[in-house]
Amino acid sequence: MVIRRVGVWSAAKLYGGIAGTMGVIIGVCFALISMVGGIAGAAARDSGSGLAAGGLGAVFGIGAIIIFPIMYGVMGLIGGAIGAALYNLFAGLFGGLEVEVQQ
Repeated sequence: MVIRRVGVWSAAKLYGGIAGTMGVIIGVCFALISMVGGIAGAAARDSGSGLAAGGLGAVFGIGAIIIFPIMYGVMGLIGGAIGAALYNLFAGLFGGLEVEVQQ
């Protein structure tokens, strides 16, 4: 069995979904680190500005959970479309990808 062509939009959606999921995971990690850093910064300061710094870390952390999946998803969508289009171009020039399947 030879894969001669890949649907560009299909591959782009798949890459976008995978990259968006990775964005969620990275965003959660970034959020946890930001929140812990903000809390540690607030606890280390004696003045009232420490609470403001802690709140700012929390805002960046929550923002990361929203921004990272969107950013990664869009980059995955664009990268998947470019990758599928390039695959179709080179598969036309050199032949497709051979896949061995068993029923």
